[in-house]
Amino acid sequence: MPKRTAETIEFGRLGRRVIEANFSGGVISSDGGLLLLRQVDRYLGLSKAVAEVLPDPRDPERIVHPLRDLVARRLYGLCCGYEDLNDHDRLRHDPLLQRALGKVTALASSLTFSRLETRATRADVTYYGFG
Repeated sequence: MPKRTAETIEFGRLGRRVIEANFSGGVISSDGGLLLLRQVDRYLGLSKAVAEVLPDPRDPERIVHPLRDLVARRLYGLCCGYEDLNDHDRLRHDPLLQRALGKVTALASSLTFSRLETRATRADVTYYGFG
């Protein structure tokens, strides 16, 4: 079997950052499928549709993490097997999850997700055909 440790595969840029796959180490993520998942979500518009029907009582001037990003991140996490909110404290620094959401800084904490999930009800989404 040939050794391919010097080969690099580029996945594009985010600002000044280059997203690439190689075997030399550095900042590592095991969830390469996130970029494909992001494309599927964009095509289907699922996270956008869900975010549009969920009420967001937060003060718009103080919002750091938009509702659509929170919904997309929760969806992506579930698809990758991260069903517990405490997983998101580590995942908030994952470079591929940040890239999937178009961010270069730390994502929302598990406490932010907890507030979102506590606030949302089945009635919020059933009316729009999601329940």
